[in-house]
Amino acid sequence: MEPILQNTLISCLFLVSCSAPSNRAASISLSGQPFVVALDSAPTAFDPRFATDAYSERITHLVFSALVRLDPQDRIMPDLAERWEIEGNRYTFYLRKDIRFHDGRLLTTEDVRYTYESILDPAVASPFKKTYEIIDKIDTPNPQTISFILKGTHAPFLFSLNRGIVPKGAAALLTRPVGSGPFSFIAYQSDYAVELKAFPDYFGGAPKLSRLLFKIIPDQATRLLSLQKGDIDLIQNGFSPDLLSDLRDDPKLKIIQGPSTTYSYLGFNLADPILKKQPVRLAIAHAIDKEKIARYIFQNQVIPANSLLTERHFTYAPTKRYPYDPQRASQILDEAQLLPNPVTGKRFHLTYKTSQNEIGRMVAEVIQAQLSDLGIDVTIRSFEWGTFYSDIKSGNFQLFSLSWVGVNDPDIYYDLFHSSAIPPNGANRVRYQNKRIDNLLVSGRIVLQPDQRKNIYREVQEILAEELPYVSLWHAENIAVMKKEVKGYALYDNGDFFSLGAVHK
Repeated sequence: MEPILQNTLISCLFLVSCSAPSNRAASISLSGQPFVVALDSAPTAFDPRFATDAYSERITHLVFSALVRLDPQDRIMPDLAERWEIEGNRYTFYLRKDIRFHDGRLLTTEDVRYTYESILDPAVASPFKKTYEIIDKIDTPNPQTISFILKGTHAPFLFSLNRGIVPKGAAALLTRPVGSGPFSFIAYQSDYAVELKAFPDYFGGAPKLSRLLFKIIPDQATRLLSLQKGDIDLIQNGFSPDLLSDLRDDPKLKIIQGPSTTYSYLGFNLADPILKKQPVRLAIAHAIDKEKIARYIFQNQVIPANSLLTERHFTYAPTKRYPYDPQRASQILDEAQLLPNPVTGKRFHLTYKTSQNEIGRMVAEVIQAQLSDLGIDVTIRSFEWGTFYSDIKSGNFQLFSLSWVGVNDPDIYYDLFHSSAIPPNGANRVRYQNKRIDNLLVSGRIVLQPDQRKNIYREVQEILAEELPYVSLWHAENIAVMKKEVKGYALYDNGDFFSLGAVHK
């Protein structure tokens, strides 16, 4: 599974170019009472071949089925494929029978083949093209059987097959998507709401909710007021942790919490003349008091991190840590001859970009103050999500902070740090380049034995901890607040909304 990028630091894999869906003519239906989920930002694409931000991924998982999907603990389980066989570099999948798209068409292996061939078509320009370039050939001997023959061993391949299947011939960047998932698409009113309805012929059983409305409410105060008034049924990771105690005291609401694979980090533009210097990044790592931020902003609902992977991951390796030490940080900059200006006391200036999410801005302000104590002058620039997202993808930044979710297979490191994955070819937006890392990440893809993969990714983590293309900040918990009468909602480690198919009131 690809990582997903998220635009908040406590909630919300793999961002390259995609276009926002354009369906302004469509209006949101007012008939009946939908189940309302609040989002803090708008999705950017409803085509699974282009959906790269967290909310786009989560909504497409409800609309589109895939060969396989992930359970709440990120384990691979059957979806369209009821079973599969792996023989060397051949992966053969056997589809369930009589699966229908939302428009009534029968779904066959020709649709599966078309989906992956379109992703690989350079003219389509899917951001996931590089993920599937390992495919050498696709065979479809009959409507229920499909085989992928790979160019070589590729350890993360099975994980990558949770990409939603589109109907054969579907145009790129669908504005009215047709899938085979538990919910079908009704309408998208730009920057206001996305409406879905239950698909009665879903092969996994019709959802208990007849309609879903994902309401886009960027302002936290408005989201919470709507929840408390009863206009919102569920919010996941869309509020400041300091509000949890008040929400727990509300007799109309309930809260569920669980672990997540959300990883928040501070990213550097390594093409920048200041930030390309490792001592600068090292000093910044020592200047950030992650424990204080975790305690006072997040109310200890996050765990300070020193790696992209959580300690529960099978390839996690303990690496060098950078405790809060402003004196050491100052010494590092002095030794690098980045001395304070005798008049202003400032060493240099940086611009820190963030979205307009409240938590993101609060964190930015704390980091700004901590770096100011070090003599680094920081200007915070806050943008609406689309503009911010575009700047990060294009490299138009010095510092930024974001989160990745859906971190399951360690092959995520390839997309984030291999030199060939610099945009538009991948998510190496910090422009990191290291030949040793490149070689290790290629090896990590062709080794299948868990112990060998663990050794490879241990060295990857050690090198990245030394060179600091990111400063690891924290791993968050998933927290969902909902009306008391909501039943059946389960948290997914990656923050997915798939359990909405089992929700009832």
